Amino acid sequence: MVSTRARGRIELRVQRMKVNGQQVVRLEFTSAVEMVDFVEVVSDHVGRTLGLDDDAIHWVGVAIRESVINAIRHGNRNDVSKHVFVEFRVAPADEVSGLTICVRDQGEGFDPETLASPLEPDNLLKPSGRGIFLVRNFMDEVRWRRAPEGGMEIRMVKWLSTPEAPNDSTKT
Repeated sequence: MVSTRARGRIELRVQRMKVNGQQVVRLEFTSAVEMVDFVEVVSDHVGRTLGLDDDAIHWVGVAIRESVINAIRHGNRNDVSKHVFVEFRVAPADEVSGLTICVRDQGEGFDPETLASPLEPDNLLKPSGRGIFLVRNFMDEVRWRRAPEGGMEIRMVKWLSTPEAPNDSTKT
């Protein structure tokens, strides 16, 4: 299913499909902060469908909000001609169960290792710089890469089954 809507300067495209046995929901939209609430609604729905508890749904929602806001503001620099791509993937039941979320912008990218820690005394009162810190702490696995299509991509995983899920040492 693909649906596309254009409203003023905001464009939205939604796809729901099955890829290699995985349930996939893809969103594509213009760099408009107004889209953040919509992405969180989709995230909450996916989380409920998977049986996440209210706390996990909330923390995944915070991680997605921060990632999408960063993609719009820092990656695409609020340029409405650029798009943000969000993908939710759920592994088939016979695999280690996890929710994988990718957020990609069309910006120039950055090195996440060079970011200052919001816990440093000089940064405690700064109004920005906490988003990536929150994402790293609320998700079980986090990785950044320069996407082959251009832009920067963050890949976040929330494990749904704990017996075989990686421990905290896999966080990056």
